[in-house]
Amino acid sequence: MKKLITLIGLLALTAGLAGCNTFRGMGQDVERGGEKVQDAATSTQKKM
Repeated sequence: MKKLITLIGLLALTAGLAGCNTFRGMGQDVERGGEKVQDAATSTQKKM
Protein backbone atom coordinates (compact mmCIF):
# COMPACT_ATOMS: atom_id res chain seq x y z
CA MET A 1 0.00 0.00 0.00
CA LYS A 2 2.88 2.37 0.80
CA LYS A 3 4.41 1.72 -2.61
CA LEU A 4 1.14 2.59 -4.34
CA ILE A 5 0.79 5.85 -2.41
CA THR A 6 4.41 6.75 -3.16
CA LEU A 7 3.94 5.98 -6.85
CA ILE A 8 0.79 8.11 -7.05
CA GLY A 9 2.60 10.96 -5.28
CA LEU A 10 5.53 10.82 -7.69
CA LEU A 11 3.21 10.76 -10.69
CA ALA A 12 1.31 13.78 -9.36
CA LEU A 13 4.58 15.65 -8.76
CA THR A 14 5.82 14.86 -12.25
CA ALA A 15 2.56 15.98 -13.82
CA GLY A 16 2.63 19.20 -11.82
CA LEU A 17 6.16 20.05 -12.90
CA ALA A 18 5.40 19.31 -16.54
CA GLY A 19 2.32 21.53 -16.33
CA CYS A 20 4.36 24.43 -14.96
CA ASN A 21 6.75 24.25 -17.89
CA THR A 22 3.85 24.14 -20.33
CA PHE A 23 2.16 27.20 -18.82
CA ARG A 24 5.47 29.05 -18.67
CA GLY A 25 6.05 28.44 -22.37
CA MET A 26 2.52 29.51 -23.18
CA GLY A 27 3.02 32.71 -21.17
CA GLN A 28 6.18 33.50 -23.10
CA ASP A 29 4.36 32.99 -26.41
CA VAL A 30 1.53 35.29 -25.34
CA GLU A 31 4.07 37.88 -24.21
CA ARG A 32 5.83 37.79 -27.58
CA GLY A 33 2.51 38.17 -29.35
CA GLY A 34 1.71 41.21 -27.22
CA GLU A 35 5.07 42.74 -28.05
CA LYS A 36 4.38 42.32 -31.77
CA VAL A 37 1.00 44.04 -31.42
CA GLN A 38 2.61 46.86 -29.46
CA ASP A 39 5.34 47.27 -32.09
CA ALA A 40 2.72 47.41 -34.85
CA ALA A 41 0.72 50.02 -32.95
CA THR A 42 3.83 52.14 -32.38
CA SER A 43 4.78 51.87 -36.06
CA THR A 44 1.30 52.91 -37.16
CA GLN A 45 1.29 55.83 -34.74
CA LYS A 46 4.62 57.10 -36.10
CA LYS A 47 3.25 57.01 -39.67
CA MET A 48 0.36 59.31 -38.73
